[in-house]
Amino acid sequence: MSEDVLSIIPTDPRWQPDRDAADCAVSLVEELAPAVVDGVDVEIDVTWHDAVTVVDCGGNLERIGCPLCRASIDTEWWTDLLESQGDDGFTTLAVEVPCCGKPTTLDALDYDWPCGFARFEIAVWNPERPWFSDDELTALAEALGHPVTQIRARI
Repeated sequence: MSEDVLSIIPTDPRWQPDRDAADCAVSLVEELAPAVVDGVDVEIDVTWHDAVTVVDCGGNLERIGCPLCRASIDTEWWTDLLESQGDDGFTTLAVEVPCCGKPTTLDALDYDWPCGFARFEIAVWNPERPWFSDDELTALAEALGHPVTQIRARI
């Protein structure tokens, strides 16, 4: 059985909030994503990563595009890259894209569904709600003290 995960991450992959700001943002997420849906508990995980970690969209990923030459990048290249990092995270997001051989960063690639990189993540498991609205993202950013983005994964 697959699961959905709706994650909130800072827009700066290296940024982390202090504990008070994280607690404030989690409280808001709990209001926006009810704890119980149809008798099933909705789990919210908060993670501080030691290194920049991928927050991908899992099975929702349809395409990766190059921001430089606009070519499609083979998802096998992406999968191999993720596997090579293991659980250690990324020391750098710099990469040479296979399509045109030019340098860019992983967070600059054009992901169809959104993917991101972060050292902090609030993940809502099986939220039974659509994406957070722009107003909700603004409120979450204010609570956290930093602009945020969202990633929806099917795993």
